[in-house]
Amino acid sequence: MSLTRYATMDPLMLMSIVNMKLRDECPTLKDLARRYDISMSGLQERLAQAGYHYQPATNQFVQV
Repeated sequence: MSLTRYATMDPLMLMSIVNMKLRDECPTLKDLARRYDISMSGLQERLAQAGYHYQPATNQFVQV
């Protein structure tokens, strides 16, 4: 699934897709942003609006 529409996706679905891609395809959030040609800060802001924050130690977004 493409992440180009991350700004309008359902936040729970977005978090699930991003975490799957981080687990299976990309060792860091920076790699994910580069691979899918999306804004790393924009993705983080979108998920933060829904209460999810990136944890580099586990390479995933978690609810805070």
